Amino acid sequence: MKHLIKVQDVDITYGNKQVLRGVNLEIGAGEIVTLIGPNGSGKSSLARAILGALPIAAGAITHSLDLRIGYVPQNLAVDRAMPISAARFMALPGKVDKKVILSAARRLGVEHVLDQQIGSLSGGLLQRMLLARAIMGAPGLLILDEPVQGMDQPATADFYQLLEEVRNETGCGILLVSHDLHVVMSASDRVICLNGHVCCEGTPQVVQDAPEYRALFGPGTKGTMALYRHEHDHDHHHDHADVAAPHEKGPVQ
Repeated sequence: MKHLIKVQDVDITYGNKQVLRGVNLEIGAGEIVTLIGPNGSGKSSLARAILGALPIAAGAITHSLDLRIGYVPQNLAVDRAMPISAARFMALPGKVDKKVILSAARRLGVEHVLDQQIGSLSGGLLQRMLLARAIMGAPGLLILDEPVQGMDQPATADFYQLLEEVRNETGCGILLVSHDLHVVMSASDRVICLNGHVCCEGTPQVVQDAPEYRALFGPGTKGTMALYRHEHDHDHHHDHADVAAPHEKGPVQ
């Protein structure tokens, strides 16, 4: 497997506070890696460091040659009164061929809202639009920082299904950041549990059973990890399963 990103013994500090220490992480081509942990665990800091937007105090982060990274940010603040269409938003900050925009929008199922004002889109549609914008440059790696925050369960399942389809179609790697310890994308090849350092990592099942993972949940939750899948019934209505076996990847047809 071709390695896209290699994080070696990375420390990150803010002033005198150490946010991360001794973090090691690799992401391969076509691999879906989910980074979980509570608020303040350093997940977003690590994502920003990988993007080159945050300096590291120690260690090294190396990218494969000519790696393109697509990024879907957390909680993009959109001025609802801002007079800008979704198509124009996707073309920012420079000129982008309309055919490229339309192709990406079609892949994510948002071509029907290109003429709408960006401020009028629902949270789910906005996230789809941001994902469409992120894949326009044919990235080798997608980094998504809590992209389903605020979505309900069916919308979360739909978005995770889209991510898996993008991975399958393009072969890109995906780093998915989430503070929701209860929810992990079932198609994840690896889950990394972070809390200032790497507590545990492995397949969803391995992490689910790890004492370090259960300790982060606290008493009463029994360490249960819900693994989102996307299912289609005969009428093609979208639904989701609350819990699925970690080895069962992809949509159920």
